[in-house]
Amino acid sequence: MADDFIQMPDYAAFPDPERYYATVTHELTHWTRHPSRLDRDMGRKSWGDEGYAAEELVAELGSAFLGAELGLRPDHIEDHAAYIGGWLKVLRNDRRFIFIAAAKAQAAVDFLSGRNIVAEKLADAA
Repeated sequence: MADDFIQMPDYAAFPDPERYYATVTHELTHWTRHPSRLDRDMGRKSWGDEGYAAEELVAELGSAFLGAELGLRPDHIEDHAAYIGGWLKVLRNDRRFIFIAAAKAQAAVDFLSGRNIVAEKLADAA
């Protein structure tokens, strides 16, 4: 079985802790796509195609959501916005996709946070 890990550049390569952790949370969101986790397949065939752009959008939204939840300083939000904007251009044919991507990003955040929203909703309804 192959190793299961996230490879990151050295901490010293980042100008501040927020940017390091923004990258960690981005990569952690990608990590949730594995079939043994959330089994998220956005249809990626090659670098830069619509499936790749879709997954990058999910990962960046997940990173922004996690950063807000963790209380990371938001002064680098422009970095998130620029990255998201670049991938949205690839997905401009589907104006609803931002909502799909946001829902998938929230599912990743919930997974990483150890929450089971479906079970919580069922418990609330009982």
